[in-house]
Formats: sequence, C-alpha cells, structure tokens
Amino acid sequence: MSASKVVSHPRTRVGVAVALAAAACFALANTSANVAYHGGSNPLTVAGTRFLAPMVALVAWLRLGGVSLVLPKRDAFVAVLLGIVTALYTWALLKSFSSIPFALAILIFYLFPLIAAVIVAGFGWEKFSWKTGAAIVLAFAGLALALDVHSGNLNAEGVALAFFAAIGLAVVVAVSSRLFGAGDARPLTLYMAAGASALLLILCAATREFALPQTASGWIGFGAATALYGFAMIAFFIAISMIGPVRTSLFSYADAVISAGLGVVVLGQALTLVQIAGIALVVLALVGATQPR
Repeated sequence: MSASKVVSHPRTRVGVAVALAAAACFALANTSANVAYHGGSNPLTVAGTRFLAPMVALVAWLRLGGVSLVLPKRDAFVAVLLGIVTALYTWALLKSFSSIPFALAILIFYLFPLIAAVIVAGFGWEKFSWKTGAAIVLAFAGLALALDVHSGNLNAEGVALAFFAAIGLAVVVAVSSRLFGAGDARPLTLYMAAGASALLLILCAATREFALPQTASGWIGFGAATALYGFAMIAFFIAISMIGPVRTSLFSYADAVISAGLGVVVLGQALTLVQIAGIALVVLALVGATQPR
C-alpha cells in the first residue's frame, strides 16, 4: 500500500482527529489547573489526582464493553513501569519550573517528539521519513518563537530536569506503541494511569504537599483539569495505536497553539508579531504532517 493511501485511510484520518482532540484537552486541562492553583491547590496535587479520572473512566468503559481488566503478567508489569516513568517525568517537569523560566522548560520538554522518533527509528519499529523530521524541526522552531524564550542565567539542574522529562515521555510513547501496536490501548493505559497515580500520591504524602482547593472556582478548575486530562490521556494513547508514536507526538505541538489562543481569549494576553509568526510555523508543520507524502 502506498504512503498516500495510508494517509487517506479513514483510520488515519480518525487518528489525526483523536490526536488533535488530545492536544486540545491537554491545553484546556493546563489552563484549568492554573485556576486550581489560584484556588489553593498546587501542581503536585493536581498531577497526583489527575490520573484518577482516566482510571475510573477506563474501568467503566472496559467493563461495559466486556473487555477483561486482567493483562498478561509481562504486559501488566511493563505498563505499570511506564506509569512510574510517567510519574517521574511529570515530577521532573514540575520541579524544573522552579529552576528555569517556564517557557524554557516547556521548550526543552517539547523535544520529546524528536527523541521518540529517534528511539522508534533506532530500534526499527517505525520508519523515520524526512517529511516527519522536517515537520518536527519546523514545529519546534515555531514553538521557540511562540514562547519567546529568554534564557538569561541558566540553571544546569533545571535544564537537566526538563530534558529528563522529555526523554521520559519519549520512552513512554515509543515503548507503549510497541506494547499495544495497533490493538486496544485502553487496558495498558489503565495500568499506566494506576502506576503513575500511585507514585505521585506517595510523593505528595512524602513531601506533605497535598493541598486541595479552598475556593469554589478552585474546585471547578481542579475538577475540569482532572476530567480533561483524563480524556486527553486516553485519546493520546488511542491515537498512538492508530497513527503511530511519531505522528501522534508531532500533533502534541497543537497544545502550544491552543494554549496561546486560550491565553488571548480567556486571560486577555497580547501576542507579539514574533509569537504570531511562531504559531503560524507550528500550524504549517501540523498541516504539512497531515498531507500525503
């Protein structure tokens, strides 16, 4: 089957739509999380509890569909291990925010699509086309402009933590795609969410940083962040099973574009011409990635 036929296949089109929906919900979840922070919660608490929603949703979904919740021991072990990696890279990214500028941490973190592409290509799990590589580089350049990063005095620990987070997510994306292939991603996602939630809640208890919102608006943001992240996580891994880890990761750059739009509409933020040009580059890269090779 030719590449153009693969791209035009209905499953691929649905996969692209699911990946973009995941990116949109990740952006909305992050915006909602900021509301929860202002209401008295904190990043570690939100991170620890936001995996509970996908766990509940997946258990109900699988039960209604008659799908067994029990996985083979090897698959269950690997899925839980990926969940632990998810918790660790989430913690590392949150920790990097206190050491380096937020925009710089996000920019480093968004190296993960390129790292994931190198991993799957290196192991021969997926071919790495020049078009996909060009789209990733273009989207990354656009993100750098959109974030308007000013490095200043860099903290080596913060940079290392953000880079570790990028590697962590890249490993999760690459290995999970190999684990469930084109099959049902839901059971494995359930085990991953359980592993991540358990470790993050343990970290909350150990650091005594568990803090629930204290205001009504904070609770609304907290609930929205949990629900939206749950949907985004499930959709993200379903998209990987449909269009592969590299292209799904690439569409994650839509998160930055949507977040910028939310900042303008919801928070009244203004964008510079450089930031607008950066967003245009990201959009151009995403549009190019959906076209036939």
